[in-house]
Amino acid sequence: MSGLPSVTARWVCLDVGETLIDETRVWSTWADVLGIPRMTFMAAFGAVVARGGDHLEVFRLLGVADWRSRLSEVEQRYAGFQEVDLYPDALPTIAALRDRGFHVSVIANQPVVRTAELGALGVRPHVMAMSGEMGAAKPDPRFFARAMALMGDPEPASVAYVGDRPDNDVRPSAAAGMRAVWLRRGPWGVIATDAPGAVMQVSSLAELLERIDSVWTPDPGDRRPATDGRDPGTGRVLA
Repeated sequence: MSGLPSVTARWVCLDVGETLIDETRVWSTWADVLGIPRMTFMAAFGAVVARGGDHLEVFRLLGVADWRSRLSEVEQRYAGFQEVDLYPDALPTIAALRDRGFHVSVIANQPVVRTAELGALGVRPHVMAMSGEMGAAKPDPRFFARAMALMGDPEPASVAYVGDRPDNDVRPSAAAGMRAVWLRRGPWGVIATDAPGAVMQVSSLAELLERIDSVWTPDPGDRRPATDGRDPGTGRVLA
C-alpha cells in the first residue's frame, strides 16, 4: 500500500522485563533478601503500580531505606536471567518475526550484563542493547533517540515498540513517533486500565505475531479485544 513501509523496512523493537522475561523470580529474590514475605512484597508492588508510582517506591512503602546496599546480594542470589525466566513465546516470536522479514531489536531498561545473558539464552535479534550501556533510560526521550540510532535511524513510524508499561514503554515510544504496542502481561498489564498512544493491545507475543501487520494497517473499525477479553480501546474486561 502506498505510503506504508515495506515489511523489509519495518522494525519490531521489544522490551525485556515482562515482555521477554518473567520478572517473578527477581522480585521474589528481593523479598527473600529483605526478609519480607513474598505475598506482602508483591502486594506492595501492586499497590505502587495501581497508584501510578515508580516501581522502586515499593521499598519506601515497605520501609526499606537502604535497599541499594543489598543490590549485590540480590544479584548474587538471582544469578542473572535464566532459561526458566523466559516467557514461552519469547524465542519463537523473535525467530518467526525474522523469518517473515522483519528487523528485530531488543532495547530496554536493564543493566549492561543482561545483553550477554539474553544472548546466552538464545535471544537473537538484529540489534540488542540495554540502558546501562546507552547512557539513557526510559522514559527519557534520549533513550528512544539512541534506540533509533542503533537501528540505523529508520523512519519512526516503521518501528513497532512493544512493552508492558504504559508509562515507560507506550507513551514515550508513541511520542517518539513509533507505533506503540501495549503487551498486557505482568503487573502493569493487569492493573493499568489504559495506555494512551497504543495502536494495539495484545496479551502475549504469540498474539502480537498473529496481528503484527495490523500495527501498520489498523482497521479503524476493529474493536477486537486482546485474548485476555479486554476491549483494546478502553482496557475494560468485556462481558
